[in-house]
Amino acid sequence: MDRLRYRGTFWDSTRWDDLELRPGDIIVATPPKSGTTWTQMICALLIFQDPELPRPLGTISPWIDMVTKPRKEVFADLAGQQHRRFLKTHTPLHGLPLDPHVTYLCVGRDPRDVAMSMDRHAANLNIEQLLQDRAHAAAADGVVLEPPRPSPPALPDARDRFWRWVEDDSDPTDTTSSLRSTLHQLESFWNAPNDLDVVRLHYDDLLADLEGQMRGLADRLDITVPEQRWPTLVEAAGLDAMRRRTALTAPGATRSQWHDPAQFFHKGTSGQWHDLLGPDDLARYASRARSLAPPELVAWVHRDRLD
Repeated sequence: MDRLRYRGTFWDSTRWDDLELRPGDIIVATPPKSGTTWTQMICALLIFQDPELPRPLGTISPWIDMVTKPRKEVFADLAGQQHRRFLKTHTPLHGLPLDPHVTYLCVGRDPRDVAMSMDRHAANLNIEQLLQDRAHAAAADGVVLEPPRPSPPALPDARDRFWRWVEDDSDPTDTTSSLRSTLHQLESFWNAPNDLDVVRLHYDDLLADLEGQMRGLADRLDITVPEQRWPTLVEAAGLDAMRRRTALTAPGATRSQWHDPAQFFHKGTSGQWHDLLGPDDLARYASRARSLAPPELVAWVHRDRLD
């Protein structure tokens, strides 16, 4: 089956066409605001086994689809990496190269928390800087850009913004974050071919038992960690530790792509939607979620807390 193309103003899945995968590569492929950077950090700690990373996380583990950095630069860096590579994407499996020698990590998070996190994320983006970086990268790569897509009108009420995210019916290949695109991405990995090595993680499990999840992932990746290293690695993987080192951990922090890089890791908790949504809201949301994905997937990602 031909790969689908997923693209928006700042990303394009066809950049994967220029990347030669290696056996053992790890692709961290999550919906936005579902623990992507957290999972990248866990991979970095398991691979390097040292909390002092050699370079910023976003440089070591680049977002392949992101068009704000020249692809020539990104791929030249990756070609020179001698360690086990781990790559970032928000592209569903339908838009990625399928390789049985690669491990795909997909993380699910309660979409109601994704909506809350995305709302803060959008407000923190330095769009002007991102557009400048996009134009610079396009010039370096000799790419002709489409005009930036217009932003939706501002909505002052948080509940209205939540419902716009939930009820957005844009085609998922448009890569606008929404409930539909979030569940579409998870479903692509839920139904992955049997010959692919797909690991599904859940954000709540990482919160509840970070060490257990890290040990389980190390086993799946066939990485051996000396027992005495585990306490240091687990501490460095915690969200509080990552928040203290945003210059190293937050993507784009060194390129002024955020108004406040420290806000990239704002809360990192579950259940943030409780104060926003009442019983009628929850029933309306549940109906929408169940209309978009199989019941087993809906139950898994919401941890059976939909009603």
